[in-house]
Amino acid sequence: MSDKNALTAAVRTEFGKGSARRARREGQVPAVLYGHKTEPRHLLLSALEFAAILRHAGTNALLTLDIEGEEQLALPKQIDVHPLTRIIEHTDLLVVRKGEKVIVEIAVLVTGEAAPGTLVTTDADYIEVEVEATNIPEEFEISIAGAEAGTQFTAADVTLPTGATLISDPETLLVNVIEAPTEADLESDEEEAPEGEAAEDAAKAAEEE
Repeated sequence: MSDKNALTAAVRTEFGKGSARRARREGQVPAVLYGHKTEPRHLLLSALEFAAILRHAGTNALLTLDIEGEEQLALPKQIDVHPLTRIIEHTDLLVVRKGEKVIVEIAVLVTGEAAPGTLVTTDADYIEVEVEATNIPEEFEISIAGAEAGTQFTAADVTLPTGATLISDPETLLVNVIEAPTEADLESDEEEAPEGEAAEDAAKAAEEE
């Protein structure tokens, strides 16, 4: 079996919330593998190994599963994490075949510093692309080094790998570089705030009458 993101998956024979809790206590993650019109397969993954792969390769990591000696490529489709303990409680895995393309969301990383006197705002952190399952980028990078006020970066500005197709709207705004507010602007905003609050109070009073 390939060593890349390799995981041994045991076939799950017990079901229900009780068995799922026992599995998690034993350091395993319940998983369902489906796709390509195959019957869903209920599996158990090592929680530590699965979490390590996600930390290293991201949530779009292509997994090489060993299911009782059978090798199967799979892609995490949904990962359920406990909001407090951050323990992975369950995952859905999608069957993948070599050469197949999949649609995934890829994070966009902003690097560099814009020109002095500017303020950089991020409107979207991800874009959706169709790409070969064996060639999924961990992230895309956009450099804003030296960008002047008025510069915008959209999904169309992202350099995609060969053979990949942009699914997101090309005009999706990712990064916007604007003029940074001056001290005078900030002071003006502070002075206007009480007037705005007074107007709101007056409107509420009128409604009550």
